[in-house]
Amino acid sequence: MTAAVGELLREWRESRALSQQALSDISTVSTRHLSRVETGKARPTPQMILHLSEHLNIPLRERNRLLLAGGFAPRYGDSSLDDDSLAGVMAGLRDLLDAHLPYPALLLDDYWDVVDANAAVDALLVGCAPHLLEPPINVLRLCVDPQGLAPRIANLAEWSGHLLRQLRHRALQTRDARHAGLVNELNELNELDELAALVDAPDGPGVTGPVVTLELETADGTLRFFSTTARLTTATDAALEGLHLETFLPADASTRRLFA
Repeated sequence: MTAAVGELLREWRESRALSQQALSDISTVSTRHLSRVETGKARPTPQMILHLSEHLNIPLRERNRLLLAGGFAPRYGDSSLDDDSLAGVMAGLRDLLDAHLPYPALLLDDYWDVVDANAAVDALLVGCAPHLLEPPINVLRLCVDPQGLAPRIANLAEWSGHLLRQLRHRALQTRDARHAGLVNELNELNELDELAALVDAPDGPGVTGPVVTLELETADGTLRFFSTTARLTTATDAALEGLHLETFLPADASTRRLFA
């Protein structure tokens, strides 16, 4: 059991591209003790597991698994989002969705499945295949699937490249097989790597403008949005840690007028 938690900590350290010396420098734990923990020669306390987890930026759910591997009880909750204990937080997040009207906003889980959205989102989904709009709706699939928004996204290569970079970054952070599976699935849906390469090619268009925008063709003209992402960095429940609020704001005057 001791060896198991040490091996897991070593894997997390290596996934962060940190040497034992580098982790020692930021955590103030000696390299000798780190080595003994990783090889199973020393049994880490729950405090040491959590201390190293913090400096390795390990997700809360994985910290619980490390504690269990070390023979200790989990430290963090992992509630259902409809649990009474989360009601106040969820109500506050839904208030933010409504406060963002008349512009679109979505509350997404760690895998980009829609938890909730405000009424302005409906107008963007016209023409999407019904099966893509059945819960759980995944906004990544929705954006890149040929039966979803993809045919109407004027800058699909640029936007899908942005989404793929976000997802890959999250997959590296979490080492979650489901994130890695989503990367592969999206590539198969629309060959996103090839699309992104076209943008970055020497003779390609490159990224235009100060921010990456979503440019969506509609019957009323092209809507141009830039987006912001907010996460609960104070979460102590694993279910809340992956939640993020995705808000869209008009990137030009015509889009602003259409939503006025």
